[in-house]
Amino acid sequence: MELRISDLERQEKYKLLIGGIIPRPIAWVTSHNQSGLVNAAPFSYFNVACIDPMMISISVSRKPGQVMKDTARNISEIGEFVINMVDVHNVAFVNETSADFPADQSEVEALKLDVLPSKAVKVPRLALSRIHFECELHQIVTLGEPAASDLIIGEVVHVHIDDDIYFSGKIDAEKFAPVSRLAGHTYATLGDMFDHPRPVHDPEK
Repeated sequence: MELRISDLERQEKYKLLIGGIIPRPIAWVTSHNQSGLVNAAPFSYFNVACIDPMMISISVSRKPGQVMKDTARNISEIGEFVINMVDVHNVAFVNETSADFPADQSEVEALKLDVLPSKAVKVPRLALSRIHFECELHQIVTLGEPAASDLIIGEVVHVHIDDDIYFSGKIDAEKFAPVSRLAGHTYATLGDMFDHPRPVHDPEK
């Protein structure tokens, strides 16, 4: 099958991306507006961007009419956010926050989600998560003409990890039990793991 991108409709492109680029980690992002109303929403266009400085990236699609989603707008105005990681224990609540809540209603309050204070930012973190990345906004890149998405790059300034899943400077993946996003309404657990040690190039061969 050969597909010419210029021949595809938006929904066809969307299905190709979310079906072909899997599994995707999920960022459960908390942010707040200038009035302090806390927003919580999941995004699966999410990954590591840089090690030093420690940075992550999240892409937030615009609403019809090129309108920023609440999360992107909050981050652009306040400059801070928290990524609360998703696992088998909290994924049902994560899915609940994906509903299209009105801008003046907090998902945290509506769903009665417990929050904890952060250390380096004012945005709270979600108690249901066992790994939290507190972030300060580094850069927002608007993608598309007209604007279609906001690529948010955040610098991690503090990390919280549950003691039960952290050993000798490493996160135990099985105990963490992360959940990833596939296409449609489908999620996935960690599944089987296997090692492939990285080869060392021998210039004499």
